[in-house]
Amino acid sequence: MVLKIEHLTGGYTGVPVIRNINLEIKPGEALGLIGLNGAGKSTTIKHLLGLLRPQKGKIRLNGVELTKQPTQFKQEVAYIPETPVLYPELTLAEHLELTMLAYQLIPQTAWERAEKLLKLFRLDDKLDWLPIHFSKGMKQKVMIVTAFLADTSLLVIDEPFTGLDPLAVANLIDLIKQAIADDKMVLMTTHVLADAEQAISNYAVLNNGTIEIIGSLDEIRAHYGLKPSDAFDKLYQVLNQEQHHA
Repeated sequence: MVLKIEHLTGGYTGVPVIRNINLEIKPGEALGLIGLNGAGKSTTIKHLLGLLRPQKGKIRLNGVELTKQPTQFKQEVAYIPETPVLYPELTLAEHLELTMLAYQLIPQTAWERAEKLLKLFRLDDKLDWLPIHFSKGMKQKVMIVTAFLADTSLLVIDEPFTGLDPLAVANLIDLIKQAIADDKMVLMTTHVLADAEQAISNYAVLNNGTIEIIGSLDEIRAHYGLKPSDAFDKLYQVLNQEQHHA
């Protein structure tokens, strides 16, 4: 049980955006992927979801290689995108049913889990609503509910705090902590490190398409010559200077 990204180089139409990415996440671990816009975070995630084909390298989850067994690989991955993606013609209940079908979940136990998640995010009375009736924050909550409903071994979470109210942020952090306690693996990108810090212990800093360091926030501060008291906007300033000098 492990996610292994080995020597991953990739991008679009032959032009590498990320180069020689090596990451490993074990059960019970959550890794934060941080960096400036354009550093390669989205490209890394698109490769992990099988939306882009690697130019070099391998991605394996629990021994299953993505390019060789894509269906089996994707059965073990749930994804919360930065921008919610919902089907306009499907109600909230139908989105949940679709998730249960896609992940081959047992309906009875899946609905029990769904009901708890819906209550948590105050969506339990909106099962017959269509996406047109949902605010941006509510759509994001639907994405969170379907991802945690899937009960996969790996959760990929992309900038999840955007548009969420403080209570929803706290509930999401609790769910991530519970997933870690249940030996799931979590990969999260975020700029909101104050929130992420509550659930994530290690971070990989992506800069100019390569990983510069993997470690705790204190180790990352030390690596970039920052003081323990420095806020993390200082880190982004340092990365910005490096990018311009590259």
